[in-house]
Amino acid sequence: MALTLEQGTRVVRLARAAVEESVLKGTAGSVPSTSDFLSEKRGVFVTLNLMGAGEEKLRGCIGFPYPVKALGEATVDAAVAAALDDPRFNPVGKDELANIVVEVSVLTPPETISVGPRAELPSKLRIGRDGLMVSTRYTSGLLLPQVATEYGMAPDEFLCQTCLKAGLPPDAWLSEDTVVQRFQAEIFAEDTPNGAVAKRQE
Repeated sequence: MALTLEQGTRVVRLARAAVEESVLKGTAGSVPSTSDFLSEKRGVFVTLNLMGAGEEKLRGCIGFPYPVKALGEATVDAAVAAALDDPRFNPVGKDELANIVVEVSVLTPPETISVGPRAELPSKLRIGRDGLMVSTRYTSGLLLPQVATEYGMAPDEFLCQTCLKAGLPPDAWLSEDTVVQRFQAEIFAEDTPNGAVAKRQE
């Protein structure tokens, strides 16, 4: 179900509140009690970017690719984890909050891409629209749709980079033992730290 801008704004505000509560108070973030769209199970990722010198730099990104939690709960949990538990970064500090831009990606359920020869996989991808997840019995990796656009990736490079994210060789997507799934995302983000929220079109 597509979200309206008002709903997307609520999700982003919810994520920011959870980030601020976890960083300032050390608490887990408050999940709203509601029966509206926030109660529907959706996959979601929260991305935190640090704005400085006119540029945004990744500060944390955590989420749930599958619709295993209600959107409100998943957003709060992902936001707190992005702020405190992304293994690539130190926890967000109190002095950084004023420069953090919050972005929330609400996902469609991942679907396995079916092809004949594996070499046809790149032709099934729509850069800027599809996100990717690759998995084996032992590991998995995911890249959001906006990553391919931001770095100017071609479909085959996007596949390779997703494999690397999973700790696999870059050409692992050619193996029948690797499951390749795609998904789409509705992306809502602040235009400035704690600023107006807009829906991002890739």
